[in-house]
Amino acid sequence: MKDNILIGRNAVIEAFKTERTIDKIMIQKGSKEGSIKKIISQAKSNGYVIQEVNKEKLDSLSEGEKHQGVIAFIASYDYSTLENIMDRAKDKGEDPFIIVLDNIVDPHNLGAIIRTANIVGAHGIVIPKRRAVGLTAVVAKTSAGAIEHTPVAKVSNIGRTIEDLQKKGLWAVCADMDGDMMYDVDLKGPICLVIGSEGEGVSRLVKEKCDFITRIPMKGEINSLNASVAAGVLMYEIIRQRMK
Repeated sequence: MKDNILIGRNAVIEAFKTERTIDKIMIQKGSKEGSIKKIISQAKSNGYVIQEVNKEKLDSLSEGEKHQGVIAFIASYDYSTLENIMDRAKDKGEDPFIIVLDNIVDPHNLGAIIRTANIVGAHGIVIPKRRAVGLTAVVAKTSAGAIEHTPVAKVSNIGRTIEDLQKKGLWAVCADMDGDMMYDVDLKGPICLVIGSEGEGVSRLVKEKCDFITRIPMKGEINSLNASVAAGVLMYEIIRQRMK
C-alpha cells in the first residue's frame, strides 16, 4: 500500500473484510469480468464510491505495480457520525457549531479547515461521500494534528444533511458573494456554516436549503478567497459574535 492506496484485486477484496474505511474505488473502464464483478458488487452493497477511469490513470497511480484494473483509496482516519458531532456540543453544554463542506477537493484546503475548526471550537465537520476529498494522509498532515481532535462525518447528501440539522434546531448559513455582509447577519446560536468548493462555491441546490447567505467584505481587485481562508474568516466572525 502506497500512501493509503490499495493496488490490485486481492488487496481490495481483503480490505472489505477489515473495519478500515474505503473512501473510493477506481475501476478500469470496461473491466467487469471475474473478481472485478465481485468487487463492484460488494462496493455497491457497502455504499462505497466507485469511479471508472482509463487504464493510464491506474498505471500512473500504481507506479509500475500490477493493479489488475482496480485501486482503492483508504481513509487515513476513521470517520465520525453526525450524531456524535451533535453529542459533542451537548456534552460541552454549547450551541452546536458545525462546518459543512460542499465538495472541497483540495486536501490542503480540507486540512486547513479542520485545523481552524479545532482552534475556534467547532464541534465537527461534514463532508460529502462523492466529488470531494476524504481524510487522506495529506489532509492529516495539513491539519497539524487537529484531525485527531475534530470529528469528520461523511454523508451521502449535503442538502438532506442540512435539512436534518435544521430539524435539530440549527440555522444554516452559507458563504456566497451575493449574500448579506457577514457583520449584518446574526451568526449566534446553533449554526452550521456551509462552505462551497474551490472555484464553484456552494452549489445552487445546497444554497437553496440554507437559511442565510453571507459574504465577506472584499476591497481589492481580486473578488474571491481560497476556500480555507474564507472558512476561517467566517468561523472567526461566528466566534466574535458569540463572545459579545
